[in-house]
Amino acid sequence: MSSALPDPDRQSVFYDGIPPKRLMAWVVDVVLILVMMLIIGVLTLTVAFWLWPLFWVATSFVYRAITIGSASATLGMRLMNIELRNATGARLTGTEAMLHTGAYLLCASFFLPQALSVAMIALGERHQSLPDLFLGTAAINRPG
Repeated sequence: MSSALPDPDRQSVFYDGIPPKRLMAWVVDVVLILVMMLIIGVLTLTVAFWLWPLFWVATSFVYRAITIGSASATLGMRLMNIELRNATGARLTGTEAMLHTGAYLLCASFFLPQALSVAMIALGERHQSLPDLFLGTAAINRPG
């Protein structure tokens, strides 16, 4: 399958600084999810604290799927001025956002796929994670 994503050799500006931006966006998103978890924990009268992993995965999925589905970027990505694009070069749809989020959470659940993903982001020419590679997506600097 051919890709309409920007060419990393001819349009390298779209990929400049992506690895550190993705890392900072991830940190921002984790902090936001943590704040949401604390609020949910209080609102559920501490039930969420007792079932932390289940609530964390659910909160993370909903947060990421909604923010990526609405603007092709999480709030952390928006802050870092990056967004996800699919193989046609378009912003992700709601379904693609859910698939990307599910694949991310699956990779993040296991050490080897997550380590491979981090290495791919750091070393790949399009800086794609494992879920990006499978779905044909890439994080790019937000155009214009």
